[in-house]
Amino acid sequence: QVRLVESGGGLVQAGGSLRLSCAASGGIFSIKDMAWYRQTPGKQREWVASFSNRGNTYYTESVKGRFTISGDAAKNTLYLQMNSLKPEDTAVYYCNTLSFSFNWGQGTQVTVST
Repeated sequence: QVRLVESGGGLVQAGGSLRLSCAASGGIFSIKDMAWYRQTPGKQREWVASFSNRGNTYYTESVKGRFTISGDAAKNTLYLQMNSLKPEDTAVYYCNTLSFSFNWGQGTQVTVST
C-alpha cells in the first residue's frame, strides 16, 4: 500500500509563500494521477489542484494564478508551490489520487495570518 507523507506547511503572513511536498512510497503509481486537496474544520475536503492525462494542470478557481502543482517522478514526490497566500487558504493540505486510491496521510497545516 502506498504511504503518503505531506510536509512543508507552516505559519505565514498574507502575501507570503510556501512549498508543500508529498512523498509517496510503497507502491507503483504515476505522479500525474496525484492531486492536492485541503480541508478546514467543519468542511468537506476539497480538491485544489491536479494534472490531466496530457500533463496540463488544473486548479480550483480560488487558487488559479497563485498555486502551482508539480511533481518529480524520480523522487516519487508531488509539490504545491503556493504564492500570494491569503487567510482563506488556511487549511490542512493533503495529497492523494483523484480517485482516493490510497490511505490519507496526516496532512500538513497551512496557516495564513492577516
